[in-house]
Amino acid sequence: MNHIRRSAVCTLFTLAMIGAAFAQHVKTDFDHHATFTQYKTYSWQEIKPANSLWDARIKSAVDTQLAAKGWTQVESGGDVASVAIKTTKTQRNLQTFRDGSGGGWRWRGFGGMGEATTTEQEYKEGTLVVDIYDAKTQQLIWRGSAEDTLSDKEAKNEKNLDKGVAKMFKGLPPRAAQG
Repeated sequence: MNHIRRSAVCTLFTLAMIGAAFAQHVKTDFDHHATFTQYKTYSWQEIKPANSLWDARIKSAVDTQLAAKGWTQVESGGDVASVAIKTTKTQRNLQTFRDGSGGGWRWRGFGGMGEATTTEQEYKEGTLVVDIYDAKTQQLIWRGSAEDTLSDKEAKNEKNLDKGVAKMFKGLPPRAAQG
């Protein structure tokens, strides 16, 4: 019975660690000299690499956020140009757990004859980077990125895309650094 409890605790700990490791990471940065109040329209430049299904999803998510900020999409000649870059890569995660049997603290650390189990988990990680350039100067004025673990379920990936893009654009227009 004690072994079953230890296994259950190890399993719960593993799931908690995996959940923390796979949490969505969103970052933004911007040109502190750009005057974002002058920008009212945007045009799409491109999405790399091209994939018609995800292009439409990414554009829709970004369009929704920019429209909420009062920006209007125009076919060409916008105040700013938007570019999205998406990538995926396979990651590996190693987890080692000890069952805790066979002793306690010893002068060289935790010792004893307990068993250790190491498991390897493979998962896909996706990154989306959205760049916004001033169309006149062609200078990068804002960059947002979202990184998350991809699911086997497309609906979950779409939901995470929308959530990540919403977090990304939450601070647009950015507040200039106070000096």
